[in-house]
Amino acid sequence: MLTVREIMTREPITVPPEMEIAKAAKVLLEKRINGVPVVDASGRLVGIVCQSDLITQQKRFPIPTLFTLLDGLIPLGSTKSLDREVQKITATRVKDAMTPDPVTVRPDMTLDEVATLMVDKKYHTLPVVEGIELVGVIGKEDVLRTLMSPEQD
Repeated sequence: MLTVREIMTREPITVPPEMEIAKAAKVLLEKRINGVPVVDASGRLVGIVCQSDLITQQKRFPIPTLFTLLDGLIPLGSTKSLDREVQKITATRVKDAMTPDPVTVRPDMTLDEVATLMVDKKYHTLPVVEGIELVGVIGKEDVLRTLMSPEQD
């Protein structure tokens, strides 16, 4: 069974939390990738920013549903999720749009474990960490390449 180490992209492209959203979008488009790990100045993984995080900026402002009870307005839904949605829509820097503390995988995980995680949780890009060090990234394209025979390259 193949492992993440065998198919991951080593030396992944990364972006800093302070990068402007437009520059992050340019990186994703120019490199033809779905997402990139976000690392701080010390090289520590602090998040991941994906195309869907940046596309959120084009969403309409979410107006919460309210109902009236004894002349008081009560929101239906979490104000915490509303706050996060507003933060993503108005983001100007990667740190405001990224998903903090992303789900990561280990290099010794098997292909079927990673594929299951990607399908079940709808992840397209997963940082690969060994201990606390970012050692790679694995995306759906990496998994798809395993379906091709060598002569199809």
